[in-house]
Amino acid sequence: MWIQPEEVLLAGALWVSERANPFFILQRRKGHGRGGGLSGLLVGTLDVVLDSSARVAPYRILLQTADSQIYWNVACGSSRKEITEHWDWLESNLLQTISIFDNDEDVTTFVKGKILGIIAEENRLKQGEEEQEEDCGKFREAELKMRRLFGMPEEEKLVNYYSCSYWKGRVPRQGWLYLSVNHLCFYSFLLGKEVTLVVQWTEVTQLEKNATLVFPESVRVSTRHTEHFFSMFLNINDTFKLMEQLATIAMRQLLDNEAFAADRSLPKPCKTLRNVSALKRDLDARAKNERYRMMFRLTQDERLDGHTDCTLWTPFAKMHVVGQLFISNNYICFNSREEDLCQLIIPLREVSIVEKADSSSVLPCPVSISTKNKMNFLFANLKDRDFLVQRISDFLQRTPDSSWGDSSPLSLIGHSASSSGPSSSSSSGSESVHRRHFHPALPTASQGLLQLYQQDAPEDLGPKAMKEKMKEEAWNIHFSEFGRGVCMYRTSRTRDLVLNGIPERLRGELWLLFSGAQNEMAAHPGYYAARVEQAMGLCSLATEEIERDLHRSMPEHRAFQNETGIAALRRVLTAYAHRNPGIGYCQAMNIVTSVLLLYCPEEEAFWLLVALCERMLPDYYNTRVVGALVDQGVFEELTRGFLPLLYEHMQDLGVISTISLSWFLTLFLSVMPFDSAVLLVDCFFYEGIKVTFQVALAVLHDNMDALLACSDEGEAMTILGRYLDNVVNKQTVAPPIPHLHALLTSGDDPPPEIDIFDLIKSSYERFGSLRSDVIEQMRFKQRLKVIQSLEDTAKRSVVRAMMTESAFSIEELEELYCLFKSKHMNSCYWGSIPWSQRHDPSLPYLEQYRIDPAQFGQLFSAMAPWVCGGHTSTLSARLFRLLDQNHDGLVNFKEFITGLSGMFHGDMTEKLKLLYKLHLPPALCPEEAESALEATHFFTEEEPQDSSLLSELDMLGQQEVTSGEKGKDGGEASEEKKEEKVKDYRYYLRMWAKEKEPKTETIKDLPRMNQEQFIDLCKTLYNMFSEDPLEQQLYHSIATVASLLLRIGEVGKRFHTGGKKAAAAAAQAPPPEPHGYEGPDESQVCRALADAQLEPDEEARDDDASMSSYSVVSAGSLQSEDGVDDDGQRRGSVLDADWSITFEQVLASLLTEPPLVDYFEKKWDFQSKMAACKAQRAVERQTSSSSDHDLTQQLT
Repeated sequence: MWIQPEEVLLAGALWVSERANPFFILQRRKGHGRGGGLSGLLVGTLDVVLDSSARVAPYRILLQTADSQIYWNVACGSSRKEITEHWDWLESNLLQTISIFDNDEDVTTFVKGKILGIIAEENRLKQGEEEQEEDCGKFREAELKMRRLFGMPEEEKLVNYYSCSYWKGRVPRQGWLYLSVNHLCFYSFLLGKEVTLVVQWTEVTQLEKNATLVFPESVRVSTRHTEHFFSMFLNINDTFKLMEQLATIAMRQLLDNEAFAADRSLPKPCKTLRNVSALKRDLDARAKNERYRMMFRLTQDERLDGHTDCTLWTPFAKMHVVGQLFISNNYICFNSREEDLCQLIIPLREVSIVEKADSSSVLPCPVSISTKNKMNFLFANLKDRDFLVQRISDFLQRTPDSSWGDSSPLSLIGHSASSSGPSSSSSSGSESVHRRHFHPALPTASQGLLQLYQQDAPEDLGPKAMKEKMKEEAWNIHFSEFGRGVCMYRTSRTRDLVLNGIPERLRGELWLLFSGAQNEMAAHPGYYAARVEQAMGLCSLATEEIERDLHRSMPEHRAFQNETGIAALRRVLTAYAHRNPGIGYCQAMNIVTSVLLLYCPEEEAFWLLVALCERMLPDYYNTRVVGALVDQGVFEELTRGFLPLLYEHMQDLGVISTISLSWFLTLFLSVMPFDSAVLLVDCFFYEGIKVTFQVALAVLHDNMDALLACSDEGEAMTILGRYLDNVVNKQTVAPPIPHLHALLTSGDDPPPEIDIFDLIKSSYERFGSLRSDVIEQMRFKQRLKVIQSLEDTAKRSVVRAMMTESAFSIEELEELYCLFKSKHMNSCYWGSIPWSQRHDPSLPYLEQYRIDPAQFGQLFSAMAPWVCGGHTSTLSARLFRLLDQNHDGLVNFKEFITGLSGMFHGDMTEKLKLLYKLHLPPALCPEEAESALEATHFFTEEEPQDSSLLSELDMLGQQEVTSGEKGKDGGEASEEKKEEKVKDYRYYLRMWAKEKEPKTETIKDLPRMNQEQFIDLCKTLYNMFSEDPLEQQLYHSIATVASLLLRIGEVGKRFHTGGKKAAAAAAQAPPPEPHGYEGPDESQVCRALADAQLEPDEEARDDDASMSSYSVVSAGSLQSEDGVDDDGQRRGSVLDADWSITFEQVLASLLTEPPLVDYFEKKWDFQSKMAACKAQRAVERQTSSSSDHDLTQQLT
């Protein structure tokens, strides 16, 4: 590219001059290209280690004058082609002009002005593009270098690159680590030794940061087969966090079909950040948003705008608390620096006034925020108070006014008539309301099922009821002191109240508050009612599973022993399945939802289920329960850390993986008495998943001695089951609900009862050191293992399924699956078809991964045994169309193996049948048929000398076959007439069964091949044999077979047209017949077939070989003269529509030639093809990085 002219004092240092004229010099940097000796190796090594190659292009053009010692760099280029274009432009446009200048200064001034003018014009043309590109120039150069070194397309975006060492064996190789969206790449060049590494993020099974004596401060990247170690980073934490993010994105792609999309709404920086790409800023912003949403339980679309240090005045403690203030588009949040001291969430929809208070030495830069429910919050010590207030004001202007706080959301749903209207209109309105599936008149629309069934019960004045009232009073006092609702101060006292149990009257309200579901419900008024109306009445797999599990949901509770509770549960589950088809419905959701409905109205239960499935228990309730499997791995790791002795014993028994899944999926609701488990749900909604881990560890700790004495899995399961069955809540007011599992396993001597409050207390005392951020880090590590394990399971399932449908071995199928998956992933990264259309996890494993024609063509050319030179791409496109049965432009793994297996392991008949199909529709498209039609112009009708006998014999045989078929058909028709009288339902069942049976295709089912298709088949065979050692024998054989098939086709044509000629002969006397019948000019046929083999890629072959092929073809053909019409024109230029042959005729003709039989019965070496295909990617990279070297050698 042209650059702004800059002075160069030493033109020869580190550079080699390749071209020169009186005014310009073209130079190549030492170390770039082959040769260069020791100095070239040293310069190349320094360029890689110091990253000067990202700033210094390998080619440049200097301006020189005779009397000056100063050179001017006017152009640079990353490739020989680019710099040569600039050199040619200078020679053709400037060289002659500047040669007439007398003064060297005028030459320099003129050239510099011309170059600056070109740069200005280019900048003007690229102004629109540069506005979209936020990356700095150095980063863009590094991205171009990455694509050049590793052969990546433009669609592959670089996120960041780091200087580090890659440990290859015991030797560290200093180089550069490139982290792109889809790949981890490393390049090193030290003293002539080049190291190139490319790893797809989807192949990473483990990512760890560790510090050992051998690898100090290193990052280990593990795949299924190898481990890679990188060390000596300047900032290893930043690098590792970015690696985690990119690996998580890749796992998300494999898990639920989410492709990476850059955030276009990200605000542009005030200035271009050095070495920070737009993608890196995007990922950093995503990580901050995720931490922010997780900290305050906010909705998924909430984005952090900024945060700052400040203090918050806490009226309950009469002190200023130091912490951080967070501002987003819908919330103002505060979190104290000291954990659990104070947390605050203020939705902007609740804010009424934001104002700057008077500043003083005691209270500098304060801001006061007032809410609609008369709460005031005072923040101080703000660094940029004016900007903060302006930012909050901007967000407040965008916040829509809502009457949410003034009226119940349920009152806004389902109104169809005014209450002040006449009685007739109000009655009609009530009827329209009741015709809806969900409306405010339903009992469950305004209260929970437990409240609904206890409202008529007499007041209990016993000690348990008084204990419950004391809890309610304690919460009321807390509300009066700390506030009530979303804007409540959340402190350690709040957590203590939750651990003591939430009163039943307040449980639904506080669950909604602590889970963050209240914010989501406030943002979507009327959403649930709309989803119910849309979902009810629809039939799907999810609704069928829901109906099957409705009566299994807490059947021991009377709330679900009637239609009111069952209908509410149906509506909530169906509405969620309609909201999130990716999850739909999963077992265990019914149990959790039934508990939510006991304490909450329907809409609140729905939003609690949303918070549970999408935020608090991510990926728990999808088809493969990935989230539960991830937390199961986390639990095993925690057990190994806290209870190492028990862990070893439990691993031998295989118990942990069995128990933890049911514990986590239902939050202990299915394994504990209801009154006890609901207290754990209280803690879960406040603390998150850490409570579940703590309680699970406490259960194992309490039963450690008994479990260590167990000898098998069943005994350990019985001990844990009986323990959990006897965890009781002695403070519950409601009558005890019988636990079915406890009734079945109690035995004669039940174990002592365990108080649930004691269990929760001991879990906090022993395992309260667990932190949420540590759990998230462990989740990431386990997620890689779980998803890759699921991918391995999918591979094994596919291999087992294909073992019965193909002749490949297990090892070959596994290698083909990995190769096919790699092509699929590349097509998803860089293809034009969206990721969601290429990969659908809901499909069977055989159909999940699919490739397009371009990827299929690459695999076909690398793996297929039929190499046809320039005709290979055509054959690949035809096979793709043949395998693409649903015509969606994609081929799955099963279809790919079906086609490949026939070529590698089929017998001669199967191979020929596949080849025959490739020259018939739908494999043969109309465009190819037109090109094949041109080849038929070589044919002309002429009578052969020795075909009359063959014609008569064939006609007699055809007549016999036809008469036999007619007699057979007549007999079948008479039998059918007899059976028509006795048809009953069994007949129709048999007919239906026959229709359902898979029909096996036989060679008789294949359609006939016309003349143009036959010519195309011959062309394919000639190209297929072009590189075979027995090339001449195969050419001779195919020429003989082609001649024979042409005669057979003529015989069939005369037979089909014989009936018409006989009818015409009865009307008038025919003219005298010449010698026999007219046939093709076989010398012309053979000449056409000889021409068909001359593909463009074969023109480089020796003329002798081509002539020998042609001579063999001509010698094997029959000689005859060209046929000419009366007017001297050649006949046969029109396609013969009556000419056709069958597959049986093709097969029988080929069997007469031993060379053809040997060729199609030959076994192909699969392993050599696979090795070549694996090496293809490395060769492409090597070619892309060494193409400049080859050009250098050619031009010099």
